[in-house]
This record gives sequence, C-alpha cells and structure tokens, in this order.
Amino acid sequence: MKSLSEFPRVTLAHKPTPLDAMERLGRLLGGHTLFVKRDDCTGLAMGGNKARQLEFYFGDAVSKGATTILVTGAVQSNYVRSVAAAAAKLGLECEVQLENRVKGMGDEYQQSGNVLLNRLFGATIHTYPEGEDESGADRSLENIAEKIKERGGKPYVIHLAVGHPPLGALGYVEATNELLNQLEERGASLDAIIVPSGSALTHAGILVGLDLHGRNETKVYGICVRRNKRAQAERVFQVASQTAELLNFKMSLKQHDIMTFDDYLEPGYGHPSPDTIEAIKLGARTEGLLLDPVYSGKAFTGLIGLSKQGVLKPGTNIVFLHTGGTPALFVYQNHFINTQQA
Repeated sequence: MKSLSEFPRVTLAHKPTPLDAMERLGRLLGGHTLFVKRDDCTGLAMGGNKARQLEFYFGDAVSKGATTILVTGAVQSNYVRSVAAAAAKLGLECEVQLENRVKGMGDEYQQSGNVLLNRLFGATIHTYPEGEDESGADRSLENIAEKIKERGGKPYVIHLAVGHPPLGALGYVEATNELLNQLEERGASLDAIIVPSGSALTHAGILVGLDLHGRNETKVYGICVRRNKRAQAERVFQVASQTAELLNFKMSLKQHDIMTFDDYLEPGYGHPSPDTIEAIKLGARTEGLLLDPVYSGKAFTGLIGLSKQGVLKPGTNIVFLHTGGTPALFVYQNHFINTQQA
C-alpha cells in the first residue's frame, strides 16, 4: 500500500474544513441526524472541493518543473477557476479552455462569476465549441501545450477525460479520513454521504477512502450533475479502480456497489430545475448555506428527494458534502428574481 505522503503535493486548501450540524433541516426532512461537510470553505479563491484535488495535480506539476498549467471545462467551471487561482498562487502561467457546454445562457454567464475570476487571476482564455467531447477538448489542450513547448515553456495538462491518472481523487481519500475523525470526535455515527457526481474524482475518492477504512457499509449516494446514472456509475467505478491502483490497494468495491441517481439532473448540465431552485432557497433560509445550481444545489435537491421518497429513512445519520461553487450562483440570478417568496 502506498501512502498519500509519497505523492508530491502542494498546500492549497484550508483543512480540516468544518463539519456543521444541520439540525433544522434534519428535523424538516423527517428526523435525520444531518451534517454538512463544508468543503465550500477550503479557502482557495472562494473555496470548493477542487482545492483538495489540485494539491496533488500541482504537486506533480511542480515536481516535473512545469511552467504553465492547462485545464479545460465549462464556461462557469469551478475547476477552471480553482486552477487559475492555484497557478497564480504558485507563480505559474495558466491557460484555460472554456467549453460551450451550457446552451441558451446570456452575457452574464459568459462574462461574470467564474469567468471574471479567471481573468482576475491572469489566466489566458481559449474557447472550445463542443460541450460533450471530452477527448476532443483534451486534444485541443494538447495542441495548445505543443505551442507552449515551441515557445520554450514546459506545459502540464490536467486532462478532463478518464484514462489519465486520477491524482485529484487522492484529495478525497484524505478527506474521508478527515471526516471520519471529525465524526469520531463528536461520537457520531455515519450511515450515508450525499455527494454531487460529475468528473467522479470526489465521488470515487470517497469510496476508496471508505474502503481503506473498512467502512463499505456506509452508503454513498452520488447525485448526477452531467450524465445519466448508468454512464456515471461506470465512470465512478473506473476512476475508483484507477485511484486504488495509484495506492497499490486491492479494492473490494464492485461496480454494482456504485449508487448514482439521475432523477435530479434534468433539464441537463448547468440548467437547474424548479426543484433545484427551491432547494437552493431552502438551504439558504434554513441553514444559511449558499449552494450553486450546477453541483451542490442539485446534490441538495437529491438529499431532499431521497428523504421524501424514504430512501433515506428517518433517523439516518447523513453527511452532505458541500462542494462549493459560490461564484457560479451569481450568473443564475434570473432564476431567483421575481419568484414567489417562500
């Protein structure tokens, strides 16, 4: 078994992040013992789960002498914003590629929120016309990387598609240990974790972390934010398997153990449903939580929905993983103004 300390890394995140009780919401949903793991409070550029992941990617990049970091993602990608911030912090150049993944959005979506922050951090911005072509987006990054090499730079690409070493998942192997320690200190048990599931690095890292601790009885409910539950489960299992390989760990997890739910995905990536808008308002008004319409808001919708359906039974001990995404909230203001006040 390989220790996390054997992987090169840099320090980017504020850790441990808080574990806050959500007593009001727990009662409202029928009597859960409910906590929120505040990974929106990781500190780097308005926080979010990506800071933990990037400690390992940037550690690898720095160890290889990289001068420029490249990443691709949606226009309002939290990942892209976090990469731009981390590069600025470490004195590296950054080139980001924004994919046209969410159709029908206005000028605010194209210029404000995370895009504004990318510019503020000094990133060079490229565009990619397709939103559902991960391999093509990665090839485009590689082409940009070749041009950087021709200028004498040393690029480091953080790939989007699966098939590359999922170093970012190691951040959530570590985070799972952190969470279990916090619960033990409180004398609290853990039955279920609710997590948004997109790139699968966070979801897979948690599953491997639980497996390492022999805690496979803890259910991890992945709320799909980009693809259907079958495709997402396959992706999560592939990333988890690759993560276990990085650690030289024989994983006991099987593909049929992966739980993904796409009931809250529609109308699609980056488009919140009326239920998600109501869930975001509920989180704000009952717990003071700021959730985003792309990831954390849809996962919160899943928490509410699974509770109402009885999948999460009264008395269940639940942790909701808040993955951040606050900057993107502001480009969705039209979904909240002129709506009936709850």
